[in-house]
Amino acid sequence: MTHHNNASTDPMPSDPWADIRPYMDHEVADVLAKLSRDNELLNALTRFRLPRLARWAPPLARAMASHAVRREVKDVTSVREFQMRIASYMVRMIRTTTDAFEVTGLDKLDPASAYLFIGNHRDISLDPAFVNYALYQADRDTVRIAIGDNLLKKPYVTDLMRLNKSFIVPRSARGKRAMLAAYQKLSAYIRHSVTEDQHSIWMAQREGRAKNGIDRTDPAIIKMLTIASRTSNRDVQFGDAIAELKLVPVSISYEYDPCDLQKAQELHDIDTKGHYAKSEFEDISSIVAGITGTKGRVQLRFGTPVGADMATPDEVAAEIDRQVIGGYRLFPSHYLALEALGDAPELVARRTITREDRDRFNERLASVPEALRPYWLAQYANPVKHKAGRLTH
Repeated sequence: MTHHNNASTDPMPSDPWADIRPYMDHEVADVLAKLSRDNELLNALTRFRLPRLARWAPPLARAMASHAVRREVKDVTSVREFQMRIASYMVRMIRTTTDAFEVTGLDKLDPASAYLFIGNHRDISLDPAFVNYALYQADRDTVRIAIGDNLLKKPYVTDLMRLNKSFIVPRSARGKRAMLAAYQKLSAYIRHSVTEDQHSIWMAQREGRAKNGIDRTDPAIIKMLTIASRTSNRDVQFGDAIAELKLVPVSISYEYDPCDLQKAQELHDIDTKGHYAKSEFEDISSIVAGITGTKGRVQLRFGTPVGADMATPDEVAAEIDRQVIGGYRLFPSHYLALEALGDAPELVARRTITREDRDRFNERLASVPEALRPYWLAQYANPVKHKAGRLTH
């Protein structure tokens, strides 16, 4: 496996990104030791793995969890070793929760080059995890992952994410000046990672998951990416600022989304009540549901780098959308949802649908409460309409 140096072994005298960057190798042992004693993490683990013991004897459950964590990360002293431990769980997750995992387009990208992968966003942790697994299988280095600070409300979650090469995207900064400073730092870090460290990055095409199944790139993200280049050279052409980042659109398609019901509930509540109240542990529950839930077939498609012939953030966003939507794989679940809505029947590719596909879809639909069905179905139907250029909004 080819690896760029994820870390120096000595702390750097000046570390401008210390509060947002992933952890470095020399920090790993201390962070893991801290996590093995973190009561919040241990409580969360026991709630999922030892629920009865956690209820009746919390200290004993925590002690068992702490022992398990220490055993699991024994001898782990680098980020790569930490990720290799995760890789075995990833293999098991793919084997037990997917029917197939297909990767296309990666072979067209230079293994010696770093890229900024920008992908559609359906699952909090799985989208970049599948990208990492595809790279790992191809004997390439894993990516640094952009993650919003809204997901990092617990210190142990922040630690785990930064151990797994995540860096922090500021979403909670208040005031224009604070936001601008935060985005300048973020832009500089991303540029430094790709152009200086030669280390690839994954980030989502927009803030938050596409809960309605409509994948669209936010031009504000593209604007943010060019801040660092324009700051260091005021005369730089916009297209050149984009080209140096080697921006590659990535499209991930799930036959079934393990969080489809929760997303439908959120869309229903916003539609009927005007807002959605997120519960305290909802993001963590979504991560667990995504990992453990049935996904059917999954396809990951790597696009081609966006060139220097782009003049505006809107043009770049449109090109990312073109590649993401073009590379999106439509499964029978998508066509069956469109059929169930009675919408655009001419777009339903009936010949691709088997009896097993229909039975599986109907069984899943039967478990969806009546009030949530239009929202549940729309998540799957919208990609068909989007690909056909038939979305009205």
